[in-house]
Parts: sequence; structure tokens; C-alpha cells
Amino acid sequence: MSDLDEMGPVDYLCIEFPRGSLDGKSLPLLLDLVDRRIIRLLDLLFVRKSPDGAVVALDGRELDLNGLGAFHGAASGMLGGDDLREAGSILEPGAAAVLLVYENLWAAPLARSLRHAGAHLVAGGRIPIQELLAALDATEPAAGTGTGPAATPASVTGGR
Repeated sequence: MSDLDEMGPVDYLCIEFPRGSLDGKSLPLLLDLVDRRIIRLLDLLFVRKSPDGAVVALDGRELDLNGLGAFHGAASGMLGGDDLREAGSILEPGAAAVLLVYENLWAAPLARSLRHAGAHLVAGGRIPIQELLAALDATEPAAGTGTGPAATPASVTGGR
């Protein structure tokens, strides 16, 4: 049995920070998730999009962030040029971002059990909080009628 058979689901995030807002205050919370073995960082990449649209990877030494030292060595090389270009296509000029690839350690026992039973993931996704809030608002009874539309999984996920 390979190590891959033992892994939990792997996700990625691209978190954009408008110009001047990447201050490192959230990094201790990420480190806490790692320390508590809720997630395992597989790769981490800081990027910046210049006002003229050029996108560059940032070395940790280029960032003056408290707590960044804990993430030195987290880069595995999994994230590369294609990821940098894709991040650049969605970032606002002047923004910085952190790209994270992480294993959900909390879900590993369930994933392992399901794989051993022959199950496999056929769909997945993430519901943006704005869509979730809109769906919940839509389920509130219409004023004075006592009725309202019910949210279905398709209405919350946009039919995904």
C-alpha cells in the first residue's frame, strides 16, 4: 500500500490580498491548523501582480511578515509556472496572494475507509460564503406570507 492510499483529500486555495494588506496576521492561524494536524501543507507560494500586470513568485525574504519563518521549506515545487500564470489571470493589479496546497488530515481516515470499500469521489466543490448567504436569505419566508422558496443543493452550488 502506498502513502497515497493513506492520504486525505487534497485542496488548494488562492487567497488574494489587496495592495498593502498582506501583513502576516493570519499566518499564525494557518500554523495552528498545521500544529493541530487538521491540515498538512504540501506546497505554499507567495505571488504578487504588479500594476502593469506582471506576476512574480516572491521569496519569503522579500516579505516582511511576522511568522513567515515557520513556512520556510513548505514549498515542495508542486506549484509552478502554470499556477503562477493562472493566479495572475485572476489577481487584481497591485495585489499579492498566497497559493496553498494542503491535505485535509482530519478527513484521511474516512477517505481511506471509503477507498478500501471501493468508493471514489465523483464531484466536489466549495460554496462561496456569498452564495451560501444568498441561498439562506432566499429560504426566509416572504414578508407576511409565511412561505418562501426552499434552497436545494443545486441552488446553493449553482447547479454544480
